[in-house]
Amino acid sequence: MKITDGTIKLNQFLKLMGIAPTGGQAKLMIQGGSVQVNGVLEIRRKRQLVQGDQVTVEGQVFEVNLDNSEDQKAVTILSEQIE
Repeated sequence: MKITDGTIKLNQFLKLMGIAPTGGQAKLMIQGGSVQVNGVLEIRRKRQLVQGDQVTVEGQVFEVNLDNSEDQKAVTILSEQIE
């Protein structure tokens, strides 16, 4: 999955990170109220995520990091468990 404009859609991010096995599952998770972006409930599956956004699913926080090295952008995560 190539990121060309410095953003990634929320549903794509969930799939890419392995949080949701399919796009359909990602859609259900988002619309079901299981996903927060920057601490706010998000129900738009095509929400554009940018560098530094934090996505929370089931108590785990994933930080969007769009790496611009070698002309290819990649998404990486930092994960921490919320207690």
